[in-house]
Amino acid sequence: MSQPKEMPTRNKILQMMKTTGPMSTREITAELGITEMAVRRHLGVMERDGLIESKMIRQTLGRPTAVFGLTEHGESLFPKNYHSLTLDLLGELEQELGEDTVKHLFDRRKVKLNHQYEPEMQGKDFHEKVLRLAEIQNENGYMTECVKKDDDQYVLMEYNCPISQIANRYNHACDCELKLFESLLDADVERTECLAQEGRKCVYIIKSK
Repeated sequence: MSQPKEMPTRNKILQMMKTTGPMSTREITAELGITEMAVRRHLGVMERDGLIESKMIRQTLGRPTAVFGLTEHGESLFPKNYHSLTLDLLGELEQELGEDTVKHLFDRRKVKLNHQYEPEMQGKDFHEKVLRLAEIQNENGYMTECVKKDDDQYVLMEYNCPISQIANRYNHACDCELKLFESLLDADVERTECLAQEGRKCVYIIKSK
């Protein structure tokens, strides 16, 4: 009978910080039973990767001590079930008030995002707007790639969709994204492939007017 694999040291440290909060190097060393040098090496790599961050805390006696805790990126490694809650709430809303109410919520979200990003498009030409949109989507976790076909046309590809579970149920979310792109870019936008409709990626053909 095979034995279960031991959890990697880095994962152990992350789990310890998740369950107990920020910890000092000494506390981590005592918990893991390895050398302090090894712990510092792991902490250095994890801090470099943006998984943890250090801060100084004051002691009753002696010098302040450095403790390490999870960053937002580190927290994101632990399972979250937000989409299930969101789908449940949207389902209840749809049952109580109808599908049009849910669509209205997505429309409101589009308007909000348009107000948020429109100032970043001011003063930019078509080329600059498309590249900035690709950056915005990448920053929001869409794993974008932008390819220039000619002076008047780009292909924007998104290999990840942070709201895919919601978009799979409510395709209006995808329609709102397309309209948002059209508004921000003042361009003609056509979606030729969609992750929410069994595509391998979302593909947008963007043409200047």
